[in-house]
Amino acid sequence: MIVALLNQKGGVGKTTLALHLAGAWSARGRRVLVVDADPQGSALDWAEQRVREGLPRLFGVLGLARETLHKELPELGRDVDHVVVDGPPRVAGIARSALLAADLVVIPAQPSPFDGWASAEMLRLLDEARVFRPQLRARMLLNRCAARTVIARETAETLIDQDPPVLASRIGQRVAFADAARTGRLASEITGGEMAAREISACAAELDGLAP
Repeated sequence: MIVALLNQKGGVGKTTLALHLAGAWSARGRRVLVVDADPQGSALDWAEQRVREGLPRLFGVLGLARETLHKELPELGRDVDHVVVDGPPRVAGIARSALLAADLVVIPAQPSPFDGWASAEMLRLLDEARVFRPQLRARMLLNRCAARTVIARETAETLIDQDPPVLASRIGQRVAFADAARTGRLASEITGGEMAAREISACAAELDGLAP
């Protein structure tokens, strides 16, 4: 399955989610490849930091920030169970290419009206892709949710009947994710990261249920 994490807005946590979902699937014995399609190369930086820390390789990370993803991803996916695409912000050409290759699109957004407005461009690209691929599945994912906030609950309720619908899983705003990004680790490898790891695991399981 090719899962693309896409949003034209930056700072919504695409890279953190891509790496942690890959880690959750890897922990279940899946063969996983993360494709860093962001010219900033944050996923590649994380992988390099992991090597410097002497940590074991959990999954492959490949840089491929170009508009030919739709031609290259199917071939890359032949030898793995999951390809996870970490998409770029504000690079519509790469996002379009990822949409043409993906089996499932996950659109991370923070529970904020501003993020909702910023996601409108991503939804427009999704509509364009569905002209060619009407079977393309997509879900919104509420990320960086502060604990027990009314706005997260209200945002989720608003999105229930929208297209694409929101996932039941939500990912919290947790220090473990910041520590993971800095140290080349996953939340499951960090003391105090148990809740973050459980949220990611639940999200990975929900996405598995959407596999074509």
